Amino acid sequence: MDDINLRPFRPDDTAWLVERHGTLYGRDEGFDETFAPLVARILEDFIANSNSERECGWIAERAGKRLGSIFCVTQDNHTAKLRLFLLVPEARGLGLGKRLLTTCMGFARGAGYREMALWTHESHAAACGLYRSFGWRLTDSKPVHSFGVDLVEQSWRIRL
Repeated sequence: MDDINLRPFRPDDTAWLVERHGTLYGRDEGFDETFAPLVARILEDFIANSNSERECGWIAERAGKRLGSIFCVTQDNHTAKLRLFLLVPEARGLGLGKRLLTTCMGFARGAGYREMALWTHESHAAACGLYRSFGWRLTDSKPVHSFGVDLVEQSWRIRL
């Protein structure tokens, strides 16, 4: 894993992130074509409005090949929101998720946030297990119909 670099997100990463989210969530979760445009809007907003002292995105890459992402954005003055946490299948099981989550949470602490929040789906068992192992708490869970499929939406929080 020493050959995997975490670097700041750049606007030219946008097309890759939108495509990977759309393709992988479509294949693995059955999400429809409404998901990728949501990712695009999140990234457009980040590019246009992010405050570099309080918000950051990271891209994991090996030999110039992108392997994953994670973002820390402002939810409110005291709470950071974790967004767009993604690992491509070939990068799973390497400890990269732990490294990305540690980096993101460390940034949030350093930026002065008191807690972090995230939104995910119950079907993301590996990610939810990782959150739990870091001390995150599941605060809400409810069935929804989103992106063309029935899901169980979850909200998680952690004090920093």
